Amino acid sequence: MKKAVCLFIILIATFSCKNEVVEKPKGLIAKEKMIDIMYDLSLLDGMKYQTDVSRDSLEINPSKFILKKYQVDSLQFAKSNVYYASNYVAYKEMFDIVIKRLDTKKAAIDTILKRENKNKLAKDSIKVSESKPLELDTLSDAILKSRPAKLRKAAVITKSQNLPQPPQQK
Repeated sequence: MKKAVCLFIILIATFSCKNEVVEKPKGLIAKEKMIDIMYDLSLLDGMKYQTDVSRDSLEINPSKFILKKYQVDSLQFAKSNVYYASNYVAYKEMFDIVIKRLDTKKAAIDTILKRENKNKLAKDSIKVSESKPLELDTLSDAILKSRPAKLRKAAVITKSQNLPQPPQQK
């Protein structure tokens, strides 16, 4: 009799653990679609801190646009989210997929930004070298070095006295 009671208790405990904590809601969003929605909402959440214009001043709710994009209402999303969250392991796997997609997107954007910065730096260095005027002393020193010795002496004297310099020989 004791064995039968113990077996009965074990069977009840086993079958009661099999019951889902949250019932499957009517109109459950497919797992792949739910991952896409979570990805877009994560992007939206990240952009919240990157924009200059405050979205509060615009009086719009961008998450409504995400739900509209996937043709899902907020109640259906909330119920589906609770259902998927009730199974921790599956929910974590879904978030791991979202994180992986975000990391892939971030790596692609970082590569593009590095390439743009490299091109910008190259263009800036060309602009700086084109826009930087040659110093007059450097230019006149270069001209002096290219002249014969006798003309160099005359140029140095006229340069020190702020007199016009003799013409360059060809």
